[in-house]
Amino acid sequence: MTVETAPAIDAVLVRRLVDTQFPRWAGLPLVRHVPAGSDHVIYRLGEQLSVRLPRHAGAVGQARKEVEWLPRLAPHLPLVVPVVVEVGEPGFGYPWPWAVSRWLGGEVATVDALSGSHEAAGVLAEFLTALHRFDAEATGDLTGRPLTARNTATRAAIAEVGDAFDTAAMTELWTAALAAPAWDRPPVWFHGDFHTGNLLTTSGRLSAVIDFGELGVGDPACDLIIAFTLMTAETRATFRAALDVDDATWTRGRGWALATGLNAYVSYAAVNPRVAAQTTRQITQALAD
Repeated sequence: MTVETAPAIDAVLVRRLVDTQFPRWAGLPLVRHVPAGSDHVIYRLGEQLSVRLPRHAGAVGQARKEVEWLPRLAPHLPLVVPVVVEVGEPGFGYPWPWAVSRWLGGEVATVDALSGSHEAAGVLAEFLTALHRFDAEATGDLTGRPLTARNTATRAAIAEVGDAFDTAAMTELWTAALAAPAWDRPPVWFHGDFHTGNLLTTSGRLSAVIDFGELGVGDPACDLIIAFTLMTAETRATFRAALDVDDATWTRGRGWALATGLNAYVSYAAVNPRVAAQTTRQITQALAD
């Protein structure tokens, strides 16, 4: 079996890629953005641009997906979304396409700032309502995987985390989520990775949604993860009422929150205290409601 080796990404490489492929930006300062996510390395390019380079093969499709679909979706959405200006090609030993996008200012949303905000819960419901209403026809290979595809990995993760969480409660929730009636309406657009880290705020209010690498069409239940990464029981009720979610979709959404939380917990929590705290909250909130 071949083990994927992550490419080395530093300022020298990014400078060479930008200057060679897009010489009109050769004079702009380049500064690494911290923190970055687990999927991309991000550099700020001047005042108005950012450079985003995938860390691993699983993140490679994001730039082209955002170029093709976000310009069509953006006019219908109540929050700002990324605008890709150029897609760069592999070079200098870096193996994948990469993107130059408009810089989106703001701070990453936090539980401390927004978990108790009924206004934020309403804005998020408004965003998802708009996204889920947009025509999802003729979308090629963007059909999302069903929750059942995560069954083996999720049950293994439940066993692996042991006493860190209530094993019986996790098993009960997961079984209920798999047993819930499937989405039987026309497929809709979903963000696919709709959690706190992919929301930006300006002056304490939600302003942008980023990282559309998991954008797809199908069952929107996966986007309910935000209710468990960000909200309290009270603001979650506001969110659910505004989004008008039926019981089956809500149960599948809790299943998505459990599955993705467990996946991140077993992968990163031992080495990253921030991920440990975020995923612990996500899992416990999903179990609570």
